[in-house]
Amino acid sequence: MVDDGPGAQHVLDPQEGECVLCFAARAVAGLGCDGTPRWLERFVHVRVPPATGAVRRLSAAGECDCVVTGVRWTLVREQLVRDVHTDELSRPDRMPPCAGVRRTSGRPCRHWQRVRPGSRPVTPG
Repeated sequence: MVDDGPGAQHVLDPQEGECVLCFAARAVAGLGCDGTPRWLERFVHVRVPPATGAVRRLSAAGECDCVVTGVRWTLVREQLVRDVHTDELSRPDRMPPCAGVRRTSGRPCRHWQRVRPGSRPVTPG
């Protein structure tokens, strides 16, 4: 839910069964990135028990949401779109629906994979 009341900050909540990275990617696409892990933190605040290290695990060294969902993690190959002219893989213009996780899970769904150090992240669609 987005709070659009007078003077309200935009607050977005995870959808039922939505994983942390699908939520963060959706939030960044819709409301932008402010250079902090605010959407990862929002997910943890709303869905994950406070004792977990979900944000710490996903956001090394305090990286922002768009770095985590665009550089550190990427969609698995099956969710990417191939450009017929260049043969390059990129993110789809519209993210696929989340594959789903348990309500209190701080883990990504099966649509995401960690980008190995030294490898090239997939370009946005």
